[in-house]
Amino acid sequence: MAGNVNTPGASVASRVFAILDCFEPANPELSLTQLADRSGLPLSTARRLIGELVAWGGLERLVDNRYRVGLRLWQVGILAPQQRGLREAAAPLIHDLSTATGETVQLVILDGREALCVEKASAATAVANRTEVGGRLPLHATAVGKCLLAHSPQQLLVDLVADGLLRHTSYTLVQPGRLVNELRDVRRHGVAFSREEMSLGAVSVAAPVLASGGRLRGAIGIVAHSNSRIDRFGPAVRTAALALSRQVS
Repeated sequence: MAGNVNTPGASVASRVFAILDCFEPANPELSLTQLADRSGLPLSTARRLIGELVAWGGLERLVDNRYRVGLRLWQVGILAPQQRGLREAAAPLIHDLSTATGETVQLVILDGREALCVEKASAATAVANRTEVGGRLPLHATAVGKCLLAHSPQQLLVDLVADGLLRHTSYTLVQPGRLVNELRDVRRHGVAFSREEMSLGAVSVAAPVLASGGRLRGAIGIVAHSNSRIDRFGPAVRTAALALSRQVS
């Protein structure tokens, strides 16, 4: 929790930081009341500051009136040397892979309980894909998400299952046992697949980007039409992920 900053002399900045500190992987979306309680700010002050953060783009207001960290903060955060280096190293690999396959290629990183797209390249012939840079994807229903989930602490999977695995299509894996088995295969073979589990008409294959010591940095994925033989792209995406892993180790 952010702690109580409702004290005389507390700066505007410290109160804004108190609001942002309320968000954490276990609580990526919070209501106005929750933000006021966690930050120790009066409801009226929290409402005003949250409104300013939403207007700036630092927070995003959801349809259920809850809030989550917005794209503007991500754009600032991605300037940090570690993530900037990952994107810069990945960009030529991703564009070459998209050109070679004629499909959409994405680079994602783990962001709380979701995959955050930080780089993307699409060919003219690629399947329509609504996920843009800065967009989020579910971990259990996408190939890139499964890569992240397979190489994250087990508690993340436990938390996702406890919250309930959302069914995006009739093909989405929502049975915990089946998902556990698939994640085991991801670790064993180094690639993950999603066959119309996120969107009907689209399939994907991905490989994890692992730094020295097996530290997770992200995942690279190819999204293709559902009539594509997605397994044939497995070696290519794995090669690209391994090449990026060597550069960011």
